[in-house]
Amino acid sequence: MTIEEAQKIVDQWIQEHGVRYFNELTNMAMLTEEVGEVARIIARRYGEQSEKESDKEKNLGDEMADVLFVLICLANQTGINLTEALQKNLDKKTKRDSERHKNNSKLTGQ
Repeated sequence: MTIEEAQKIVDQWIQEHGVRYFNELTNMAMLTEEVGEVARIIARRYGEQSEKESDKEKNLGDEMADVLFVLICLANQTGINLTEALQKNLDKKTKRDSERHKNNSKLTGQ
């Protein structure tokens, strides 16, 4: 599915199952909460913290999808076309960083 399709699917889901979008501030709080859940899994599974038994069943992909869902909700309700925004962002990064990372000895091991 494309990003554009995902935005349409989320909007359709909200209309059919969610009644309406939560307001932007509620969705921002929810996004923060979902990012925290992703961070918790990564910190414990891939970082130095030990993983609690209750965290071992958590699905990282599902938690990332929760983040994406809420981000798409915010984009939809604020009129952001994420396909266009991502392309512009990649263009900006390419122009700004096209040589910077290649010349970073911390990345290249030189």
